[in-house]
Amino acid sequence: MPEKTPFEQGSAEETASTERSARVCAVPRTARLVLVHPRGLGEAQALGEAPVVLGRQRDAGQLVAAHKTVSRRHATFCWDPVAGCHTVADLGSRNGTWVDGRSVHALPVYLEDQAVLRFGDVLAVYERRDADLRDAPQVSCEAVPGDSLAACKLRLAIGRAGPDLAPALILGETGVGKERIAGELHRLSGRPGPLVAVNCAALSPQLVESQLFGHTRGAFTGATGEQPGMFRAAAGGTLFLDELGELPLDLQPKLLRAVELGEVVAVGSSQRHRVDVRLIAATNRSLAAEVEQGKFRRDLYARLALWELHVPPLRSRRADLLAWVDRLHRAWHAPRSRAEPPPLELPIAVAEALLLQPWPDNLRGLQRFVHAYGAADGEVEREAWPELLLSFGAGPATATATPAAAAVDPERARTIPRAPRPRPSREALLATLEANAWSIRATAKHYECERKQITRWLGMYAIAVPGRDSEG
Repeated sequence: MPEKTPFEQGSAEETASTERSARVCAVPRTARLVLVHPRGLGEAQALGEAPVVLGRQRDAGQLVAAHKTVSRRHATFCWDPVAGCHTVADLGSRNGTWVDGRSVHALPVYLEDQAVLRFGDVLAVYERRDADLRDAPQVSCEAVPGDSLAACKLRLAIGRAGPDLAPALILGETGVGKERIAGELHRLSGRPGPLVAVNCAALSPQLVESQLFGHTRGAFTGATGEQPGMFRAAAGGTLFLDELGELPLDLQPKLLRAVELGEVVAVGSSQRHRVDVRLIAATNRSLAAEVEQGKFRRDLYARLALWELHVPPLRSRRADLLAWVDRLHRAWHAPRSRAEPPPLELPIAVAEALLLQPWPDNLRGLQRFVHAYGAADGEVEREAWPELLLSFGAGPATATATPAAAAVDPERARTIPRAPRPRPSREALLATLEANAWSIRATAKHYECERKQITRWLGMYAIAVPGRDSEG
């Protein structure tokens, strides 16, 4: 068989590289635009490989945002197979388009999952997942609210783990609602016994063993009577160990024995008690990292994580955030009146600022915002919002603000760095080079990267800059 020429070999390698890129950068199985503000603008709208226009009225194959501030043909969405993401570009709209607080013009802007988009006075969240959108109808949407893809994925995991009696480990940041999920896992298990919740961080270091496993009379000073302990109190039901990472290292072997053998020994006794308990644990720590550092037993971690549920933070389910504001507002209002409260009317600047915050305290921080905003009846000076949002545990904004959001936080709008853009396609890079008269310096400024990055892209795409042997 004759050898391939260098040209043929290069063509084969290029074809293989293209095929690999096509596999890696296929359109996500679920990608969509969720309109979140104002309320009632319709269902989530799917995005695929074909270009599609967003506008005020429904035309053939067009995304719809029926609001007076949206132009008839406002913005266009396209799929970039090389960068592996959707892009958005403004179509000369009357009231403008923004992505994560940055103004969008005719050149496309790449969209990351959870990007916050603004069209006039309409806010939307871009979501994508490399899986089909499914839900678990047996899981209560009251216990695990939300219509975002992240919430659907979480309910699906809960629906699988709930009926199984194996231990489950719930991982997530503080304030994401881990105890609510433990309650739903217990409900789905169908166990007749109680759900007993224990905060490991609140247990007395000296008495933690007796509090979990019980003690006999006289086992230690002050033990005036026998106590069964939390394990036996949860017999036939579920024991929920919150803040598991706070459990002392020397107690972990005894917990492992209780989980593996289904028996406990009270302090001061040699008698073993059989316990029929399903164990659910939760922590905001990375137990895998704690294991590597010797701070948590590997065998206990493996035994507790037969089901491992990751609860996404608010910043990973932004499509649900404003609905959470309404839900927390109703909960805050309920003890004060029997009547259903009117929903909070958030100005566009406030709603956008809420979506752009990282919320490290998650629902706890958002609850503080709702309390303060409801108590103030919405009458807060715009200049006060930057300091207030930080005091609520919202964290600094994650992107440069739009004109409206800049009014909420004008100083931070000038100081927050922009996220780097993904790699452009060959066609997009060529168009940008031509628009900038083949200046590498101007092209690097457009893509917000160093000039050597543009040079690398030129080599990767085999693009020759006309009449230039060096950077322009």
